[in-house]
Amino acid sequence: MTDGIRGRWRALPRRARAALVVYAAGFLEGTGDHALVLARGGPHAYAGFGPVPLQVFFVALVVLDPLAAALTLGLRPWGFRLAAAVMTLDVLGNWYVNRRWVKAHPEELLRPVGLLPITLFGLFVVATAPVLLRVVRGVVTADLPVARPASVRKDAVRQSGPDGNGAHR
Repeated sequence: MTDGIRGRWRALPRRARAALVVYAAGFLEGTGDHALVLARGGPHAYAGFGPVPLQVFFVALVVLDPLAAALTLGLRPWGFRLAAAVMTLDVLGNWYVNRRWVKAHPEELLRPVGLLPITLFGLFVVATAPVLLRVVRGVVTADLPVARPASVRKDAVRQSGPDGNGAHR
């Protein structure tokens, strides 16, 4: 299986490989951030973050972020769909939670941490996911040598002997 993934990665254009590395870095950074928040605050760490479904989503990102990273790195089509959905909901949820803060201090949006990088990464994922999905579909369905089954010569097939142990006559 590793050779198959390597072969598909080699068949990708450089820009697609670079985008996948950005995906992995962004989703794994998000995983670390959400894990840190949960480690500090426990299962109710997001209690002040609005409605309960939004709190549950932010907790679920500890699983959804690495899953999206693994599926996209494995060039699975569902990974790109999951990545786009997760980032759409993550960006919308963060903007909802921070809406009052954004109105009171819009200049704070320019900080290199917080809402700005989440929004930029989300836009990147949503913009590139359909393109990467098309590229990956073309690579996955390509006739790669590692994807073909090994041929078996007719004279190499062992025939069962009279005792059933595969001895030749």
